Amino acid sequence: MNKPKRILIIRLSSLGDILLSTPLVRSLKNQWNTEIDFLLRMEYRDVYSNSPHISDLFLYENQNDERLVKELKSKKYDLIIDLQNNLRSNKIVRTLGIESVRFHKKTIDKFLLVKFKINRMTDLPPIPIRYANTVSQFELDDLGLEIFLPNNLPQKIRKKDNYIGLCPGSKHFTKMWPAEYFIQLGIALSKNGYKIALFGGKDDKVICEKIAKKIPSSINLSNENHLLQTATEMKNCKAVICNDSGLTHLACALKVPVVMIMGSTVKEFGFIPYKNKNLILENNSLSCRPCSHIGRKDCPKKHFKCMIDLTPEYTLKMINDFLITI
Repeated sequence: MNKPKRILIIRLSSLGDILLSTPLVRSLKNQWNTEIDFLLRMEYRDVYSNSPHISDLFLYENQNDERLVKELKSKKYDLIIDLQNNLRSNKIVRTLGIESVRFHKKTIDKFLLVKFKINRMTDLPPIPIRYANTVSQFELDDLGLEIFLPNNLPQKIRKKDNYIGLCPGSKHFTKMWPAEYFIQLGIALSKNGYKIALFGGKDDKVICEKIAKKIPSSINLSNENHLLQTATEMKNCKAVICNDSGLTHLACALKVPVVMIMGSTVKEFGFIPYKNKNLILENNSLSCRPCSHIGRKDCPKKHFKCMIDLTPEYTLKMINDFLITI
C-alpha cells in the first residue's frame, strides 16, 4: 500500500473502542506524516478534541446526513479505515466510493465462543493491535493509549492525597460488580488509609451517589458525561478500580494503574487494559462464561456467579497485593 496523504478513520462508538484506536492514529501520523480525519458520534468527541494527530473531527448524527457526506466528499481522501464495520459505517464508505479497509470483527469466532464455548480467539492480540492489523505494511508503536487534556479544568482531588478511584457503572448489568461489593471494598480501602473517589457519566450518577453515601469521606465525581473533566480528576488517582467499561481504557490512556473486574465477558475479546499497569479479576471456574461479548441485562443462569463469587474480601486481598507493586 502506498502511503496515503489523506485518511478518514471511522469509529462511531463506544468510548472504550474509540480510546483503543488512539495508538493507531498516533502511529499513522508519526510514521506516515499523513493528514488524518476522524468520524465518530458526538458524545465521544472529547477523546480526540485536543489531539494534535487529528486534522478534522467529524461528528456523526444519522446516516442520512447529506451535509456530512458532502463535506467528507470534499476532502478527497486516499483511504478510509473503517474500524466500526457495521451497516452505518459501511453505508458511509459506499457513499464516498473511496478505497477502504475494514476491521475484522471476528463475528463468527465470538458467536462460537459465546454460544458453544468453542474458543478460536485464544491467540488473538488486544484490540489496538487488531486495529493496526487492518492496515497493511504498518506497525504500531509501543506507547499505549492516550488522551490530551486542557490545562484549565478544575481539580477537586490531588495526587498526593492517596485517592483510589471506583468506577461502578456499565451499560450492561452482567458487566457490573455489585454496588454493595463496591461499598464494602471502599470502606475497607478507607480503613487502609486511602481516600475514595467515584467516577462515572450521566447514567452512573445514581449508583455513584449511592456508593459515595456509604463510604466515609468519599467524593462523588460523576458528571453529565464530561469526559475531559473526569480524566482531569482521574489522573490524580493512585489506582482505579473498574468494571469492563470505557473508563478502564480512560485510566490506561492516563497511565493510571487499573484493576478491571470482568463478569460476563472474557479477555479473548481483546478489550483488556493495554500497555498499562493492570490487574484483571475474573471467575475462571464457570463454564457459562462468556454469556455475551458485550454484556446482558440479566444473568441467563440466574446465579450471576461470575460477579457474586468475586467477593469483596478476595478482591481486597488481590488489590492490596497489586497496590504494593505500584
